[in-house]
Amino acid sequence: MSTTLTAQPLTAIGTFRWRVCALVFFANTINYVDRQVLGLLAPTLEKTFGWSEVQYGYIVTAFQALFALGYLGFGWFVDRFGTRLGYAVAITVWSLAAIGHGWARNVFQFGLARAFLGLGEGGNTPAAIKTFAEYFPKSERALVTGIFNGGASLGAVLAPVVVPMIALNWGWQAAFIGTGALGFVWLAAWLWLYQSPEKQPRLSEAERRYIESDRDKAPVARVPWGRLLRYRATWAFVLVKFLTDPIFWFYLYWLPKFLNRQHGLDVTGSILPLMTIYGIMAVGSTFGGYVSSALLQRGFSLDQSRKGVMLGAALLILPILLAAVTKNLWLAIGLIGLATAAHQTWSAVLFTTVSDQFPKPAVASVVGIGGTAGAIGGMLIATATGFLLEKTGSYVPIFALAATIYLVALGLFHRMVPKLSELRVEH
Repeated sequence: MSTTLTAQPLTAIGTFRWRVCALVFFANTINYVDRQVLGLLAPTLEKTFGWSEVQYGYIVTAFQALFALGYLGFGWFVDRFGTRLGYAVAITVWSLAAIGHGWARNVFQFGLARAFLGLGEGGNTPAAIKTFAEYFPKSERALVTGIFNGGASLGAVLAPVVVPMIALNWGWQAAFIGTGALGFVWLAAWLWLYQSPEKQPRLSEAERRYIESDRDKAPVARVPWGRLLRYRATWAFVLVKFLTDPIFWFYLYWLPKFLNRQHGLDVTGSILPLMTIYGIMAVGSTFGGYVSSALLQRGFSLDQSRKGVMLGAALLILPILLAAVTKNLWLAIGLIGLATAAHQTWSAVLFTTVSDQFPKPAVASVVGIGGTAGAIGGMLIATATGFLLEKTGSYVPIFALAATIYLVALGLFHRMVPKLSELRVEH
């Protein structure tokens, strides 16, 4: 079976799948707005609740622990009950939890709300990647995954503008309640618009044939987890997520604190630097996915179009170490922006390797297993960062890890999966 497709004029095949992509993009935007509120308001919340660096690390760890559970559980749930219901349940849980932060009166209650936010948000990526596996051929999946990751960037850009404004005018509680309510707006649109391609009346027959054009026509039954764990490709994805996801979690939760400690920026002073970082990140996410998809459409192999882009991303991340030692604010911002952009490129392509190799009924499960490993890694780095900063006050070891771990991860990934190809998964 061919793994390449010739690009088709949009008017010839229809554009409904791009409406689905837009909807999933905005789900990720809301996801990251909700997630960013804590990092942005950390200095204010620290004064309100009186928590230490270690306690802050525990709060982040609580999110990560339930995020790991949610990733794993929703991966199974989406494959078992379908993308439509799986995504709806996930966003309902995380939106209610986001609102719940505003009602917290002590550190324990706040940490509990954070934990349930993690549980619901764990379902976001498995449902999204499953959606793309259903609605897009291989030649477009890296691009749409990059666009999806761009939703995170948009959320991260919007949050530094919207969240401080809400908090300054109506209090920090309103910031959590207002952003959490956005999820229910999206939920209504999702339930109105989304059906699987087989049941979707808005999908033209030409577009349906295009979506299915590079797939095996034989139906594939749901695959048990136990069987998925027999494949090296599963473990390769799990290992790489475990090694590299924690770096992005570090950026997400500690960047405002880093800018405050290293450069003296408060909540309002950090708005422009954070918007700059996440703006650069958005470009990297979409561009990286585009490059990988474009290479595949031009006849390059899966290995060349996926691993080649991942190597480029890993090399672009290396200079991030300098951000921990430079006194120049905007040099640090540029280096962090470049690293986060490259991470999003890496992430988009890595997710795409799952749908490259596994049949549709297994995609969300594999993504869930790998995402759980990444969340566990994020949990470990959150706790370690809290203790490290409490004891040394230095960010250098963390940025050194961030600079080098991607090359190590890519080397291990290639060793475990020397050649990307479709797997014949037993069920």
